[in-house]
Amino acid sequence: MSNDCPFCGIVAGEIPGRIVFESDDVTAFLDANPLAPGHTLVVPNDHHERLTDLSEELAREVFAALHRLTPAVEAAADADGSNVAFNNGPAAGQEVPHLHGHIIPRFDDDGGAPIHVVAGDRPDLSEDDLDAIAEEIRDAR
Repeated sequence: MSNDCPFCGIVAGEIPGRIVFESDDVTAFLDANPLAPGHTLVVPNDHHERLTDLSEELAREVFAALHRLTPAVEAAADADGSNVAFNNGPAAGQEVPHLHGHIIPRFDDDGGAPIHVVAGDRPDLSEDDLDAIAEEIRDAR
């Protein structure tokens, strides 16, 4: 736990939160500043800042909770779909340095855009660039 982390405070019961799911490893609660009705955050109970900070076992628990909760959130909000995403690090827009997955209900007429727009302009990559990036990713795992 981190003393100055609001998500740790919610998990510990020190800060009020609209909790919708709890397990030994994961807690989910409604976002206090929702982008849509039912916008839910799924967090590991222990303080971890980024996806790479999680053990594989804990990552499985977080993703299992996302998998279980996504249809429940969509049903509760009567949504037509949802975006499920992580802002992984400050450069990606992560505002609270405690890893959290978003389940954001989406509606056919909500005026929102697909996740492809979050990164701004698309890079102009050649086939060689793509091959080199793919090779680096394969070599790094």
